[in-house]
This record gives sequence, structure tokens and C-alpha cells, in this order.
Amino acid sequence: MSFKIQPEYKGKITKKDLQKVFWRSIPTEHLWNYERMMNVGYTFAMIPILKKLYPKKEDLSAALTRSLEVYNVTPYIITLPEGIATAMEEQNASDPDFDTQSISAVKLAMMGPLSGVGDAFFWGTLRILATGVGTSLAMQGNILGPLLFLIIFDVPHFIIRYVMTFLGYGLGSNVIDKLKKSGIMDKVMEYASIMGIMVVGGMTMSMSKINFITKIGSGKGAQTIQGLLDGIAPGLGVLALFGVMYWMLKKKMNPLLIMLIVLIVSIAGAYFNILGV
Repeated sequence: MSFKIQPEYKGKITKKDLQKVFWRSIPTEHLWNYERMMNVGYTFAMIPILKKLYPKKEDLSAALTRSLEVYNVTPYIITLPEGIATAMEEQNASDPDFDTQSISAVKLAMMGPLSGVGDAFFWGTLRILATGVGTSLAMQGNILGPLLFLIIFDVPHFIIRYVMTFLGYGLGSNVIDKLKKSGIMDKVMEYASIMGIMVVGGMTMSMSKINFITKIGSGKGAQTIQGLLDGIAPGLGVLALFGVMYWMLKKKMNPLLIMLIVLIVSIAGAYFNILGV
């Protein structure tokens, strides 16, 4: 399966449209929120594409709703899934039988793998390298210190961000065309959906924590409730919390209200020595 960094433009999308995605992706990190993470920044970058592809208000509304789903990935490579989504949205706009769920499924399936590679390279390697060079010069009073930090970190970052935009679009358009011809689009969507659910589940477990510090028993044999739960099944408390919050969302409760309830319960639990760090 081959693809080009500078893809062919056979539909409505042009190179200038993809350049808009690149420029509008830059403030993604500044639009991060606790409810759906990077969804606002992701959608902000996609708005020119979606407006061009969907002139009808109801189609545009549906596309924007898809883009506003929860999303989180290393911000410097977010243009890759945005490029792929652009190709898929373009296909959807011209094909009434296109399954729009595949757009969300593919996008979600990429969160974990992309973040693993992106975080390791940008946060774990490039930032440390730039900081080491910049700090050593800055400690000597050299103005090149902060300048070199910005150059070493930001020049590769912007180049990669720009290239990924076109790489994603080329990859997306080629993949979709080949999958449609082979007839395995349904299988790909099913596997992508499973992968997306696994990523969201793992992210929920890693970013949530409950610690019941109330002790049961006395003396040396006393154990905390959390210790007992971990002995039964580690992460059982987080699973229960997830179930309660899922039930609240099914009841159409406002996510901000749910966050407020969790905050109040957490403070009350800490005050009465039920919950702890």
C-alpha cells in the first residue's frame, strides 16, 4: 500500500484546504478541556474542511458533532488523524452509502498508538535534548540558550506537523479506496471500534484514581477497604465510578454537573476520612 506526502487532489479538497488545517491545528493544546480534552481544538482545525464539504446545515451539524467527540493525542502529530479524517469526510460527502461511524472508529483507534510514539519522541527525547542544550548555555548567561531551545524543539515540531497533514490525507484517501475495492471496510471498522474502546478504557483507568482509606479490623490485621478491593480485583473502584458516571450520562445529565458531584463527593470523602490520596 503506497501513499505520497504530497497526495493527488481528485475531489473538493485542495492543498490550500490542508494548509488551513495545519495552521488551525497550532492552538489545539490551548483549547484542551477536562470534559472532552482536545475535541474543541480538533474541530477548530477541521471547520474549513467541513464547511466546504457540507453546504447543507444538517450535514454540517452532523459532521461537527462527530468532530466534537472526546479526543486526545500528542498535539504535535494531531494533523495526521485530521488529514485521515479529511479524506474520510470527503469520501462521505460524495458517497451516500459511506458509514460515518468508521470516521470516529478510525480516529479513536489511533489515539493510543500515536500518543505512545508522539510522547516518547517529543516529550521523552526532543524536549530533553533541547532543554539540555538550552540550559547549559543559559546558565553561562548566553542568550543563545533559550533561542536554541526554541529552534531545536519547534523547528522539527512544525515540520513534522506540516508533513503529517498531507501524509494523513494521502494515507486516508488511499486506504479508503483500497478497502472499498477489497470489500473489507466492515471488518476494518469493527476492529478499529474495538481498538478505540480499549484505548478509551485504558485511558479511563490510567487517569482515574480512588483510594478508600477506611480501615477494617484492628491491630496488625487491620486493612483498608482499598486493600481488600485490590485483593479482589485491582481497579474495581474505578470501574464502579465509571459505571455510575456512565449511568448519569445515559440519564442526560450535564457533564459539568457530573464533575461538580464528583468534586463534592471527593471533598466530603476526604473530610470524613473515607477517601485519601
